[in-house]
Amino acid sequence: MNYRSTRNINQDAVSAAQAIKQGLCNDGGLFMPESIPALTLDDVKALSTKSYAERAAYILSLFLTDYTYEELLADCSEAYSDKRFKGGAAPLATLNDNTSVLELWHGPTSAFKDMALQIMPRLLSRALTKTGEERTAFILVATSGDTGKAALEGYCDVDKVKITVFYPVDGVSRVQKLQMATQKGGNVFVCAVKGNFDDAQNGVKKIFSDKTMAQKLDANGYFLSSANSINWGRLAPQIAYYVSAYCDLVAEGKIALGDKMNVCVPTGNFGNIFAAYIAKRMGLPVNKFVCASNKNNILTTFLNEGTYDRNRDFYTTMSPSMDILISSNLERLLYLLGGSERTAAYMKDLTEKGVYTVDADIKAKLDAEFAGYYADEAECAETIKTTFADGYLCDTHTAVAVCAAKKYQEESGDDTYMVVASTASPYKFAADVYKSIKDDADFADDYEALPCLNELSGVEIPEGLATLLSKEVRFEKVIEADAMPEEVLSELGIQ
Repeated sequence: MNYRSTRNINQDAVSAAQAIKQGLCNDGGLFMPESIPALTLDDVKALSTKSYAERAAYILSLFLTDYTYEELLADCSEAYSDKRFKGGAAPLATLNDNTSVLELWHGPTSAFKDMALQIMPRLLSRALTKTGEERTAFILVATSGDTGKAALEGYCDVDKVKITVFYPVDGVSRVQKLQMATQKGGNVFVCAVKGNFDDAQNGVKKIFSDKTMAQKLDANGYFLSSANSINWGRLAPQIAYYVSAYCDLVAEGKIALGDKMNVCVPTGNFGNIFAAYIAKRMGLPVNKFVCASNKNNILTTFLNEGTYDRNRDFYTTMSPSMDILISSNLERLLYLLGGSERTAAYMKDLTEKGVYTVDADIKAKLDAEFAGYYADEAECAETIKTTFADGYLCDTHTAVAVCAAKKYQEESGDDTYMVVASTASPYKFAADVYKSIKDDADFADDYEALPCLNELSGVEIPEGLATLLSKEVRFEKVIEADAMPEEVLSELGIQ
């Protein structure tokens, strides 16, 4: 299985290891496999009796063919161990008779990003060996909150790797900020950026496309790579948990083998829901993808109208990981639906004009498989309150998805079994979750709300969150977005 750019399939193909090591294509495009491997119902039936690590290793082996199954199984067994994922790697919780919640946040940072970022460093380490790389990998990350901590945790003290994370100074919760600022490890660095997530993301992309920067890094024994979901090594592991969810529905008797399921995903960068789409392209029986957005509902507008326009107001919401106006992984979907030439043209328009409109045939394909819904702040709060009253405590991002799923079910009349992706522990956004349930509550920040939410719900606080205030704050620097390149060089001691 080789990989090519979403913007130019005539560029030389590279191996999976090279794609994971490199992160981004030389032309600015994203790596995609030359073909989508098949997953049969017999495969699904066999996987239904396996552990999560075995399921993940099998799915990854179909895409990462220059890795052996034994290597992948060893890495998955370590990454998804009970020690790292207390409560299971991706368990299903029943919400009602026709909906289950796929809990992806039982890892060390209490967010779904752990599902990929506990395995990705292992894939990269093997990639460096497989490609004969002698330089140090410099991981550069822009985060809207959860990716940063998960990447820092995954790459902490990994040999031949350094990692720097940039985040919007006022665009993450206090808990998310503390998680990053207190990160241990001799190879990690964290810095806040004035602006929003897109400012940080654009800064990272500019560094990646800067040839002078690449030459400086190379001369000093470094090369750039990414832990964001633009890297195929980050996205591929996410495919596995949708396959696993289907296996569990079958094993639990909620659906029969071959029945379809619907999937609803709260998404800003589109990587999580795109992973589910890849699972369907492989052969997993999925009927409809419900893309759930918050008040920054750029994806809802795109799916409903066919026009992607980032020239719009930006809102800071109680679901900050979705406060995004540039959904990088949407490019991969456009590539599958319309080919590299049209994708390159759309991305050029997005860069130069901030807007593009897809052709009618692509819009028709989107309509056939996707539905876009969003929840504003009031709807998100009300969903948290009603869902808790019904016996389930969810975070602000999961609430957006639960709200969108209900809207879709009511408006469409579609009674296909629904799986809602739950992307964070409610304790990561404890203040907003508590205030949504108890209207008169007032907290200075999420950390202050932790014990109150625990007393109200009886749900255990994850260990990594409960001990945050006792940890040393190591990183407090704040810079302008245009100073990011200089900061990178300074961190590495390069003039």
